[in-house]
Amino acid sequence: MSTTHPRNLPTSAPEPERRGLSARVNLGRVFAPVPSEFLLIASTALLLTLFGLVMVLSATSATTTAAGVAPWDAAVKQLVFAALGIPLMFIASRLPLAFLKRMAWPALIGATVLQLLVFTPLGVSNDGNRNWINIAGLQAQPSEFLKLALALWVGYVLYRKQTLMALWRHVYIPLVPVAVLVIATVLAGHDLGTAMILALLVLGALFFSGVRLRIFVLPALGAAAAVAYLAVASPDRMRRFMSFLNTDCLSDYLNDCYQPLHGMWALAGGGVFGLGLGNSREKYDWLPAAANDYIFAIVGEELGLIGCAVVLGLFALYAVGAFHIIRKTDDPFVRIVSGAITVWIVGQALINIGVVLRVFPVLGVPLPFMSQGGTSLMSVLLASGVLLAFSRTLPDVARRREAARAAVRRPRAR
Repeated sequence: MSTTHPRNLPTSAPEPERRGLSARVNLGRVFAPVPSEFLLIASTALLLTLFGLVMVLSATSATTTAAGVAPWDAAVKQLVFAALGIPLMFIASRLPLAFLKRMAWPALIGATVLQLLVFTPLGVSNDGNRNWINIAGLQAQPSEFLKLALALWVGYVLYRKQTLMALWRHVYIPLVPVAVLVIATVLAGHDLGTAMILALLVLGALFFSGVRLRIFVLPALGAAAAVAYLAVASPDRMRRFMSFLNTDCLSDYLNDCYQPLHGMWALAGGGVFGLGLGNSREKYDWLPAAANDYIFAIVGEELGLIGCAVVLGLFALYAVGAFHIIRKTDDPFVRIVSGAITVWIVGQALINIGVVLRVFPVLGVPLPFMSQGGTSLMSVLLASGVLLAFSRTLPDVARRREAARAAVRRPRAR
């Protein structure tokens, strides 16, 4: 009669128990607490998106009704992009750093190829700018996705060269030539506003990379000189800039001063408390681009100074969450890309609001999260998802630092 030796007995748990344990571990990771930066960025992004949907509905209801379309038609289209973008934001928040680093080059190449489609028969021109494509009735602005792709690529290149940042040639090559070529694809479509945002994004990445000031100043001066030249070289841009400097704007009311004046009148008409949600007068086809570049004017008219302060406060909280990631991380890639995205989104918001307040000339950049435009909304939501993915790495950074401090204290205790 044979007997079973103890060594032949199974030593591992039965397969169903192992699967159940694995499921519990995975669920634990899904529902694990997230850092405060995650909650701050996600909540402000969602609130700004919701605020934008309400304001797009209000700003477009009059003109769409006059055109014989349902008053909620434009808002429903924006809602569709929000319904796509918000899940994509949370999906992007689960992406590992290694994947984002690997995607830097493919993302930039893909976004640049998409941008070049504007110069094919798919391209669409609007107000002198050729920066849109139309595929199967859907219109998109590829340069919005180019912003996120460029932020990831610049961050990856500077991350790979961290040990060579003291040498200007390693900082500038391939960063400057590639960035100039990418921005040139946007300038070729006569969109100076978007090109300026891309240049600011690159400069922001350089700043947060810790490069020496003398190396940072040269690209900054070059970008400023290029913008000045492009403004002077174009009669249309020069005319708009001179109208911005015109102190007696009423004398040019029916020309370039028409839109800035009505934007200012909308803000002035709102006062402190506003006329009430939906009660704007300027949206009745008085203010061009009321739902796009000048949606902040409608916010001021309907919700007053209080509504404007809420919008500014939400962008400030968004910036606080992003700067916490920059300050706490120990990964140069996370720091550089977070800085570039923050300069892009918060800087673009300040430029848009400055245009409405007549602090800047009309540049044609939308207010992130709030302006009508599905491509713009999806791009900033995806960028927010990248910031959320970065915020998930902060607890590991804190544990590593605490372990390092404990290792330093231990020998002293002995």
